[in-house]
Amino acid sequence: MPEAVELPGRKVRKGDKVRILPPRGQMPRQSDERLWRVVGLDHSAGAATLEPLAAPTLDSRKPAIEEGEVRRETRTTALDDLVVVAEFRDPIYPGLVSTGRVERGGDKPFHTVINAENFHALETLLFTHRGVVDCIYIDPPYNTGAKDWKYNNDYVEGDDLYRHSKWLAFMERRLFLAKELLNPEDSVLIVTIDEKEVHRLGLLIAQVFEGLRTQMITTVTNQRGVARGQEFARVEEYMFAVFVGRTQVSQGPDDLLTSAETRASQRIDVWNRLMRRGTHSLRQDRPRLFYPIFVDARTKAIVDVGDFIPLERPRSSVVDRPGLDTVWPIRTNGAEGNWTVGPETLRKYVAKGYAKVGARSRGGGSWSISYLISKDIKRVENGEIRVIGRDPNGVALLELDAEVSRSKLPRTVWNRDSHNSGTYGSELLGRFIPGRKFPFPKSLFLVEDTLRVFLRTKRAATVLDFFSGSGTTAHAVARLNKQDGGRRISLSVTNNEVAADEQKALRDKGLRPGDPEWERRGICEYITKPRIEAAITGRTGDGTPIKGDYKFIDEFPMAEGFEENAEFFTLSYEAPLRVASDREFAKIAPLLCLRAGARGRRIDDVSAGWDVADVYGVLANLDHTENFLTAVVANEAVAIAFIVTDEERLFESVAQNLPDRVEPVRLYEAYLRNFEIESGRGSL
Repeated sequence: MPEAVELPGRKVRKGDKVRILPPRGQMPRQSDERLWRVVGLDHSAGAATLEPLAAPTLDSRKPAIEEGEVRRETRTTALDDLVVVAEFRDPIYPGLVSTGRVERGGDKPFHTVINAENFHALETLLFTHRGVVDCIYIDPPYNTGAKDWKYNNDYVEGDDLYRHSKWLAFMERRLFLAKELLNPEDSVLIVTIDEKEVHRLGLLIAQVFEGLRTQMITTVTNQRGVARGQEFARVEEYMFAVFVGRTQVSQGPDDLLTSAETRASQRIDVWNRLMRRGTHSLRQDRPRLFYPIFVDARTKAIVDVGDFIPLERPRSSVVDRPGLDTVWPIRTNGAEGNWTVGPETLRKYVAKGYAKVGARSRGGGSWSISYLISKDIKRVENGEIRVIGRDPNGVALLELDAEVSRSKLPRTVWNRDSHNSGTYGSELLGRFIPGRKFPFPKSLFLVEDTLRVFLRTKRAATVLDFFSGSGTTAHAVARLNKQDGGRRISLSVTNNEVAADEQKALRDKGLRPGDPEWERRGICEYITKPRIEAAITGRTGDGTPIKGDYKFIDEFPMAEGFEENAEFFTLSYEAPLRVASDREFAKIAPLLCLRAGARGRRIDDVSAGWDVADVYGVLANLDHTENFLTAVVANEAVAIAFIVTDEERLFESVAQNLPDRVEPVRLYEAYLRNFEIESGRGSL
């Protein structure tokens, strides 16, 4: 069936689809799910005239009233008893209304939190972030059969025959939009899940992201295990990573599986054997890597490196040098092998002290030769490994301590105490929002490790989480920025649904969705916003410094907070004619700022006809074109110009006078067209 969502904050307009809310104090009944169309409004009486819509059919695009059909009987209902309903085939024209901000990051770009139904938020982000998101991390509802997610305003029960189908349709619509947001050249999608839907999700991802590389990672999130009756106790969850373009997993000091004790016992010297092992290790495989090395047996020094000899020449053709041993790459079975690097490279390494003579073979006929691989030479040169002196042969003496280890790729199974969802999810969350509970928050450090794997070198990355829940992803991005001085920004989307176990108590008070007290208890207002505010400021909502220290990677008091900026928004639903006539600029303004990168001053008022901020400009009155162009040219940081005009000819006239570095966007034509085109995706 077509997916729909209630919009309790949206004003009722003629032509809207609505539901009639149950009387205050009562729980919704199945009959309350019926859809109506508003055919008339009487604002003086606070009432609306409604006609029933046809019952849903398998064809979600079937009109409510067929051509020639007699209009059905109408009824009049109080406006306060109606809630607008949007089906995902319906076009929306969104705006953003700011509900607060935190500023501690100076000129850093702002993290953004949006209170919205996430499908509509994704449509909105297609206007602001199409093809530029570096990482999408989502932790969607797991479809366990508990009251953890809704479809068409109903919780999906465990015995619902269409439970899996509904979940797949729900996810598919959102993944198609997410695909459009990812940078096609270099980005990643990360989706977490448990065993209930892992296999179906894998098939869905293969379908939506056909042809892209995908891996599944197993993460241990509860080492004690979660009871499953008489079945095995579950300790793990799963994570799909979809590699878009050239993105790749970065190496680091921790493979996220090997224990600290094992890592310590397995710590190896950085010196590597020069003679090649494994495949292509015979002389005939790489003839140019077969050459002699002359060693002083007394001092164990490399005196000289000879040139390679052609394959047809025997090594006996090379004359030994007096007082020196001639060392060849001879394998233990007597076969002729080859060295790992060529003679010219080895000579450079010897001169710098990056190659040395090791032990003599048991038979005394040869010597082992060691060297530093190029990766470790870079670590020496950048100071990660220190040269503390030279031996008599000029070989570098390197200082290795417990913190220095060779970088390695993360494994496909992760097992870290820091990933425990109880200790570093629920318990940690309680420090930031005392007394408030959120079901199954992810470990902050698990999300941090996940993002680091892909964003280690991307210090200005844009990270989107459209199932942000308690705000863990934004918190993890702030942690990464503090560790390496990054300017990554997070986009967090969550709805404001009230937890199922709290709804009855609120209804008993006569409250219902849309009432201020009800909305204050929703996820975004009650959990997400205060958690992110507290993380940045280092203080809880009542001003108390947060107790405890962060652990792992970097340890510091949570009360220090972060030098970050964040702004909170609620998605609004605008009338297209009001937008097109430039009467809703204040609500469209945040979208323009987001499209420009959420950096610097935001342009909230263009009553003067134009304005140019730090990185973008808006021309609302073409009579001011000359002043606008002068200001844009003078500010080399400006990368985008929004030009308000109904006429293509006038738009082109202004656009052709902009510097090449500036992208021209026509308002409100580009805005309206974006949402009219994207509305068709809702019927997938």
